[in-house]
Amino acid sequence: EEKEGSINRDAVLARVETEKRMSLIKAWEEAEKCKVENKAEKKLSSIESWENNKKAAVEAELKKIEEQLEKKKAEYVELMKNKIAQIHKQAEEKRAMIEARRGEEVLKAEELAAKYRASGTAPKKLFGFM
Repeated sequence: EEKEGSINRDAVLARVETEKRMSLIKAWEEAEKCKVENKAEKKLSSIESWENNKKAAVEAELKKIEEQLEKKKAEYVELMKNKIAQIHKQAEEKRAMIEARRGEEVLKAEELAAKYRASGTAPKKLFGFM
């Protein structure tokens, strides 16, 4: 009977030893899985941070380019407005010269007509025909 008790005791001890070993293996497995999860999460977080930084840099560059284009556009608009104003000024000067010449020629015609009336003579050229 003592032998039987010893066998039972050995079996119980062996079972306890096996359970202890299985428990340690399970704890190790969970710790390893936890390490893997943490490592993956850290890398994913790092990638997200990298992505956000890259996007922000590109968006900042885009904003800078848009501002430069707006500035260039404003400069060209100003330049074109100045050209338009210059063209208008030149046209006004040309109109003024034509108006002045017309006034001089009308006055000259009136003076000649008065001279012809006073002398009683007719012009040598009448409407460019004579």
